[in-house]
Amino acid sequence: MESPAVEIIDLVKRYGRTTAVDGLTLSARRGAVTAILGPNGAGKTSTVEICEGFRRPDGGTVRVLGLDPSHRRLRARVGVMLQAGGVPPAARCGEWLRLMARFHATPLDPAALLERLGLTAHARTPYRRMSGGQQQRVSLAAAIVGRPELVFLDEPTAGLDPQARHACWDLVGDLRAAGVSVVLTTHHMEEAEKLSDHVVIIDRGRVVAEGTPAALTGAERQLRFRARPGLALEELLTALPSGSAAKESPSGHYIIEGQVAPEMLATVTAWCAAEGVTADDLSIERRTLEDVFLELTGRELR
Repeated sequence: MESPAVEIIDLVKRYGRTTAVDGLTLSARRGAVTAILGPNGAGKTSTVEICEGFRRPDGGTVRVLGLDPSHRRLRARVGVMLQAGGVPPAARCGEWLRLMARFHATPLDPAALLERLGLTAHARTPYRRMSGGQQQRVSLAAAIVGRPELVFLDEPTAGLDPQARHACWDLVGDLRAAGVSVVLTTHHMEEAEKLSDHVVIIDRGRVVAEGTPAALTGAERQLRFRARPGLALEELLTALPSGSAAKESPSGHYIIEGQVAPEMLATVTAWCAAEGVTADDLSIERRTLEDVFLELTGRELR
C-alpha cells in the first residue's frame, strides 16, 4: 500500500517546561484534504512546522512523503504557506512569484495564478504595501506555483473577504482534483467542513477526535430555538419522546436532539406557550462541525 502523505506517530514537542504536542498520532492520506483543527495553543502550528522541517521534534516519528521532514528531496515536492510572512517585505508580488516558479521544472503559469487570485493589478506592488488579505493570497500562490505533491496551508483564508475566501476554496478543490495532498489548519469550521476529506481535532497536544466531516457531525437532526434564558428543560423532556436530549448553549439558545418530527415541533411550541415564552428562530438543522468542536474542546477562552 502507498504510504500516507504525512504520518505522525507519538509526536512530542516541548518549549521549556511547556509540552505543546503530547504524544500526537495522525496521518494524512495522499490526494486528499486533511484539516487539523484545535483551539489556540492546541499544538497545531508546532505540529505543522515539524512536518515542514522548520522545527525538530523532541520525541516520536514524523514522515512526509515517506521521508524525514528535513530531507532535501522534499524541497521540490512540498509547498508551504506559513501563517504569516515568508515573503521579503520589499519583493514585488509578480517578480516574487516568477522567481519561485524558476526553482521548479514544471511550474504553474505565474501570470495565470495572479489573475485567478485577483492579484494582477498588484503585480508590481511591494509585499509590505499590500493589505493582509492580499499578502495571504501571495503566500498561497507561492506555495502552489511549483505544482507540489503535498502542500501545507496554515490558516490560508485568515483575513480574507468572502470573495477571496471562495476563490481560495475553489483553488484547494482544484488541487485535490489534480491529486495533490493538502494539509490545512483553520479556525473556520465551515471551511473545514466544506473542503476536507478527513478532519483531525486536537486539544492540548493530543488528538481528541477524527473522521470525515459527515462521520463527526452525524446524520441526526436538531431542533433549535431562542427564548429567555433558564427554561426548565427537565420539565420539557418529560413531554418529549424517550431518548430526547435538551441543552441550553449558549445562554438563551436551546438545542433539542432526538426523533425530530412534526410532533416534536408541536410539543416544544406548546410547552413554551404554557411557560409564557415564544420560541423564536425555530429551525431544524443538522449538527455542525463547530458544534462538535465546542463539545470536545469547551467554550472557555484560551
